[in-house]
Amino acid sequence: MTSLEGRTAVVTGGASGIGAACARELAARGAVVTVADLDDVGAKSVADEVGGKAWPIDLSDASALEQLQLETDILVNNAGIQHVSPIAEFPPDRFRFMLTLMVEAPFLLIRGALPHMYDNGFGRIINISSVHGLRASEYKVAYVTAKHALEGLSKVTALEGGPHGVTSNCVNPGYVRTPLVTKQIADQARTHGIPEQEVTEDVLLKESAIKRLLEPEEVAALVGWLASPDAAMVTGASYTMDGGWSAR
Repeated sequence: MTSLEGRTAVVTGGASGIGAACARELAARGAVVTVADLDDVGAKSVADEVGGKAWPIDLSDASALEQLQLETDILVNNAGIQHVSPIAEFPPDRFRFMLTLMVEAPFLLIRGALPHMYDNGFGRIINISSVHGLRASEYKVAYVTAKHALEGLSKVTALEGGPHGVTSNCVNPGYVRTPLVTKQIADQARTHGIPEQEVTEDVLLKESAIKRLLEPEEVAALVGWLASPDAAMVTGASYTMDGGWSAR
């Protein structure tokens, strides 16, 4: 597990959930990991655990990222949030905020990282998308829109980065056991008018052939492989980890 020895990595939203699991996975493979998160205490805790660095940052402040020069070999765009509401009631400012955080910020981070990657002839950009980057669900207009846009960003990056040794891929999990998913169970119960105990099976896992939540470490394992030399010919792809949801 030293295939990334001498490499550097940045993981956004790295203070918890999928991001923290990715930080641990990449560090275990030998990379020096920078944990980027609005939660500076959480970022420092994970960074200390993996022998990396903390980067407290508000990724929704897009103007602060426009001149960014990001010297990293691996970039994991993971930061994201959820809001559950019908379109007619969806707050416009919340919609704009979510697209800034989950589309514009990844674009600016990629833009800032590519010159370094091009100079070194190596780069791995891994975008944590979702099954909602490929499929839609009601009441999640901003999230679904953002993840569909992230898929396009990833593919264009793959085409431009390929001649320079840079790959770009999406990882598309279903529902993962993270704070993001746990927090929305009450929202889903309210919106669908059902008890919370029915949400996991009847809403979250309704379309999945495998009736369980993904673990963050399972997502991180795929991210670790995509960052490795073994995945040098894998680019422009979207890897579903959705228990069969998108097979329908």
